[in-house]
Amino acid sequence: MKILIADDHPFTLQGTKSYLESFGYKVFDTCSNGISALNLITLHHPDVAVLDINMPGLDGLDVAKKVQESKLSTKVILLTMHKEMTIYKKAQQYNIYGYILKEHAQEELEKCMLEVKKGNRYVSTHLQDDLINDHKNDGSQLSQLTLAERKIVGLIAQQKTSKQIAELLFLSTKTVEGHRTNIIEKLGLPKEKNTLLMWALQHVKKE
Repeated sequence: MKILIADDHPFTLQGTKSYLESFGYKVFDTCSNGISALNLITLHHPDVAVLDINMPGLDGLDVAKKVQESKLSTKVILLTMHKEMTIYKKAQQYNIYGYILKEHAQEELEKCMLEVKKGNRYVSTHLQDDLINDHKNDGSQLSQLTLAERKIVGLIAQQKTSKQIAELLFLSTKTVEGHRTNIIEKLGLPKEKNTLLMWALQHVKKE
């Protein structure tokens, strides 16, 4: 099996390479961004590509999408910190073969490789637990909000201003204000000053 690994964190990249090689797998190339990963996949057709989601250029989901669209034979495994349902569902649409959380990679990456080698798919058991919990909470008001809106509510609960939230999420202040208005409408809150802040302080769990 020829394997490509792409991750923009040098330690994770080297660690993943060493880990796979310790099980006898051949890592033919590594890179630190999505554009290089896609070029190498297109040129060399590795059997498996282990990709981070957050990367410069193209992210792991972009690469998976392009591999699918180009009908390339490379099987994509995403090695990520993302547990969000929306990101996982998007990954499924792009025909990925593995979805593993970085925090559990040491116990799960080898299992995933063995399954993918057989032509099966592998999803982190820890992620499945999180997704089940997500279903249980479907009745809550937070579940009505999009991923972006939930992030904003979380930052409001930390008493960040719209300007600070905009800087943290790489958005314009106007966009954040638009989100706040939508969130207030979705939650059916009174249009009063600090209404969203008061709601967020009561309903958002502190980490």
